Amino acid sequence: MRVRLRNPDRVVDVPGRRRVSELLDELSIDPDTVLVIRDRTLLTREQAVGEDDEIEVRPVISGGAGPRTPMGCLRCRAPAVIEVRRHHAAFCQPCFERHVRTQVERAVGAFDMFAREDRILVAVSGGKDSLALWDILLEAGYRATGMYLGLGIGGYSDRSGEVAHRFADVRGAELIHVDLRGEYGFDIPTAGAKGSRSTCGVCGLSKRYVFNRVALDHGFDVVATGHNLDDEAATLLGNTLRWQTEYIARQHPALPAREGKVKKVKPLHRLSERETAAYAFLRGIDYVVEECPLVAGNTQLRYKDAMNQLEKGAPGTKAAFFLGYLDRAAERFRDDTGAERLQACERCGQPTTGRFCAFCRARAQMLGERLAPPRDDQLVRELSNEAMPAEVYGAGPAA
Repeated sequence: MRVRLRNPDRVVDVPGRRRVSELLDELSIDPDTVLVIRDRTLLTREQAVGEDDEIEVRPVISGGAGPRTPMGCLRCRAPAVIEVRRHHAAFCQPCFERHVRTQVERAVGAFDMFAREDRILVAVSGGKDSLALWDILLEAGYRATGMYLGLGIGGYSDRSGEVAHRFADVRGAELIHVDLRGEYGFDIPTAGAKGSRSTCGVCGLSKRYVFNRVALDHGFDVVATGHNLDDEAATLLGNTLRWQTEYIARQHPALPAREGKVKKVKPLHRLSERETAAYAFLRGIDYVVEECPLVAGNTQLRYKDAMNQLEKGAPGTKAAFFLGYLDRAAERFRDDTGAERLQACERCGQPTTGRFCAFCRARAQMLGERLAPPRDDQLVRELSNEAMPAEVYGAGPAA
């Protein structure tokens, strides 16, 4: 049989008939880190594949292993198309889609994320998570508009933008497209080469800034992102290992609106990456499978790998870790959120704790622009904590 592997793309020939589980074992692939697809149909571990088959093994950057789960659907006993090990369950397609939507409904209700009348801006990247979220919200009848931010990462960004526009066109949904270079004068590859922040750092900063600004400018009530259980567990692990209590305190499925900041929510935080990937596939959603070419070395991926190893020996570890934090520990860190006084950035007007927001400081450095000179030595010390050279702010007053 011909087996197509992804990230990187390659094809291998495997002789003989065997079960999917045996094929993955021969290829040294953890079965819960991938979707196995034949003729646009998901295969479970116990199904057989033959010599004439063409198989795609699609990664989802997830993890898990453990006792074999039943192959009949937990709800209706029809043949299952996917297993969810942490629930010790398997689902047919209709029941799995219902399971995904139920998890989102639980998340929205538990944290009062938004109401039917609210205008929701969905941060869309072209990947499985954000498009799955947008699809779920549209199907549920919410007023959900997508927003795609073009990051200028060559063909990867071109493909992502095409996928997002095609999704919106098919569903007759509104999509706002903002080009980072066109609006702000730089792209992510340039930022990574010129700025003092990492490529992923300036990418995240730019997304947070632009999504908030667009939401404010267009009158949206809330910004919804596609962060899933794997993302949240890995982030919590990293923050805990460093005891970054202020970051831990801010890690929450719903961050309330503040002056100049729109409410932000994560409706997928109860679902794993494998679940969102399977949902997108079963719904026929075309999404970008390839990883960002600039992601190599990202610390977050190492934390995900660590969580995957824990999940492999004990399915449900990720959910117990993050959802347990929300249930039993989040309130203990609430005092570490800080009571920072916000003021308007002197350049863009967005809220910040200093004279200029982090985005404007980073942008000025990348474009070689000068902001106003610092008013005192304290500001220079604050700038050094941001790893931003003081010369970005221009020369101080002559002595």
